Amino acid sequence: MSDRTAQAGHWPAPTAPGAVDATVTVPGSKSVTNRALVLAAHSAEPGWLRRPLRSRDTALMADALRAMGVQIDEVVNPAGGEAWRIIPAGLHGPATVDVGNAGTVMRFLPPVAVLADGPIRFEGDTRAYERPLHGVIDALRRLGARIDDEGRGALPLTVHGAGSLTGGAVEIDASSSSQFVSALLLSGPRFNKGVEVRHTGGALPSVPHIRMTVDMLRKAGARVDSPQDSGTPDVWRVAAGALLGRDLTVEPDLSNAAPFLAAALVTGGRVTVPDWPRRTTQPGDALRGLFTLMGGSCELSERGLTLTGSGKVHAVTVDLHEVGELAPVVAAVAALADGESLLTGIAHLRLHETDRLAALAAEINGLGGSVAETADGLRIRPMPLHGGVFHTYRDHRLATAGAVLGLVVPGVEVEDVATTAKTLPDFPELWAGMLDGRGNDTAGVPGVPGTSSVRGTPTVPAAPATPATPAVPADGTRG
Repeated sequence: MSDRTAQAGHWPAPTAPGAVDATVTVPGSKSVTNRALVLAAHSAEPGWLRRPLRSRDTALMADALRAMGVQIDEVVNPAGGEAWRIIPAGLHGPATVDVGNAGTVMRFLPPVAVLADGPIRFEGDTRAYERPLHGVIDALRRLGARIDDEGRGALPLTVHGAGSLTGGAVEIDASSSSQFVSALLLSGPRFNKGVEVRHTGGALPSVPHIRMTVDMLRKAGARVDSPQDSGTPDVWRVAAGALLGRDLTVEPDLSNAAPFLAAALVTGGRVTVPDWPRRTTQPGDALRGLFTLMGGSCELSERGLTLTGSGKVHAVTVDLHEVGELAPVVAAVAALADGESLLTGIAHLRLHETDRLAALAAEINGLGGSVAETADGLRIRPMPLHGGVFHTYRDHRLATAGAVLGLVVPGVEVEDVATTAKTLPDFPELWAGMLDGRGNDTAGVPGVPGTSSVRGTPTVPAAPATPATPAVPADGTRG
């Protein structure tokens, strides 16, 4: 981490010539796309997924489901953008699944694989072998599944699918990842007795993502009891039953909007993200409150969400436990603030694509900053920053954090900016378009690097009408 000399192949992060003023169309949500693919694979009838994200993580999910027998046809409707037709079929092996370094793929698909007829082998990137899977593996074993992981609680592993699973009640420790809970809930309707998941560990991170899972299950026809319904903390129940084939339009990925909105904040400019939903379960919606605290102002209108910077960045003390994925960009903004910031509740980020806390501290400090790790977060003292290499450790959110710093710090070189294709295809082009005011209406269409090719040519029906949504209260809260 000590070599700060710019090298060939590093991306020179552009420095903003002044206040940014742009409209940026953010591609669809990775979290919604991959959950929708799993639910569609379990459905009793075909469904449509419109405006899905095409990125490495979603391509890995789609290709894994194809390997288990699900038909996914990708088509382009000139009048309405891209749509995927998902035709469920009998799940079967043998098959080998490449999870890359995608948490949703490595955690959501073992419960799917136990319902396949035959063995499913799971492999992935080197870092994926270091990420915890014990919560899903242990729970599936207690429910009767046969899984061979040689006692690692991690990849590589083989799920010996028996075509069905009895299901029932199970206790897990999901304190290292809320995806353990979502993984079991998403396949729960296909278990013979459904599933009851009880979290028994420490504080549960990223709870909004579980709320997203529950909401999507219900909209697919599942009967779900959540802690909010039963009053029983940390217990979720999904009844056995058929799921509906849906026609779903994917929302923009609000977490991926973070670097673009941050650009308005740190340059004192203005950025609009079209199609920002008025009601959503996406954790990224918290950006409105976070960046308002840090000196911006937000307006949600028919145009979308517009964030306007004030020319000053304020320090904050915030608990990011539920929205840890926003922490890298928030940390970058905090390094440019008017005082010391404290980000708490994010110890679980040490188990993400990389140890994000150590990486953020090392890379911001390498540019002259003063960042110290705490037991569960980061303490960030603003210092004069200088150029140098910002390493990404193959972590897409580290790359976008480096880009934000580069807006106001000349000479920042982001190593391996291509890692952003994990969830945000064509990020360098989107970033350049934001800085020079060009539109980006082609964001997320077929042909982006790192995604699978278009398959099939079914006719795309017209999308269903979108129901009216209530206005957001003036204080920005959701009902």
